[in-house]
Amino acid sequence: MFLINGREQNLLAASDRATQFGDGCFTTARIIDGEICLFAAHLARLQDACQKLLIPFEQWPELQDEMKILAQGHARGVLKVIISRGSGGRGYSGANCHNATRILSVSAWPEHYDRWRHEGITLALSPVRLGRNPLLAGLKHLNRLEQVLIRSHLEQTDADEALVLDSEGWVTECCAANLFWRKGNVVYTPRLDQAGVNGIMRQFCIRMLAQSPFSLVEVYAGLEEIMQADEIVVCNALMPVIPVRSCGGTLLSSRLLFDFLAPLCEHPN
Repeated sequence: MFLINGREQNLLAASDRATQFGDGCFTTARIIDGEICLFAAHLARLQDACQKLLIPFEQWPELQDEMKILAQGHARGVLKVIISRGSGGRGYSGANCHNATRILSVSAWPEHYDRWRHEGITLALSPVRLGRNPLLAGLKHLNRLEQVLIRSHLEQTDADEALVLDSEGWVTECCAANLFWRKGNVVYTPRLDQAGVNGIMRQFCIRMLAQSPFSLVEVYAGLEEIMQADEIVVCNALMPVIPVRSCGGTLLSSRLLFDFLAPLCEHPN
């Protein structure tokens, strides 16, 4: 079911800038027992993206109510919220867009995440690299063609997820997840000021690690550095944290970091 501007419908105007230019942002949240995990963080993400993309969205009270209503009655599920600049005129200018579009939907939670959490996953290096753009880095905007290409290449392998570099060769993220790796008592995660998505679960893990015995460092790191890790975990708002058992053929058996993060991320607030 889709809720578009407060109405149940499946039709979106062909002139909407989400379809014309990918002019918008989105977030994807986990539902547990009718509640939205990290609700405030997801809302803040949308607000921050609208501000940076100069989208004049004002229906925040309505959106919050709709998010909560759609989540009700679902033991486990996925809530997706899209905000686009709306429709108005043609060309790149958004000067004639006076009403932003909000699109909400609920779908089933991916059951294979339970298996991944138990067995761990494999990572394969993606041949697709992310372009560096500090104006858009960190945002979950609607321009996801790089991720579509990454997924298409990933589906030609036996791996579960992709290890993605940026155009300069720095480790950045996975196709649909952020990553952390541990070397001894130090945990590393890529800096995302040039490329990548600053995920909600990544932000949560960073806060938890700041209160932990681990030291956390955000870095520009090459492939050789992550290949020397004692442990790698990936995360997103739905997983929420998954251990990596193999990266580029290198086996990883330690779960020290995973065992610390997993209980904290199961029901975050």
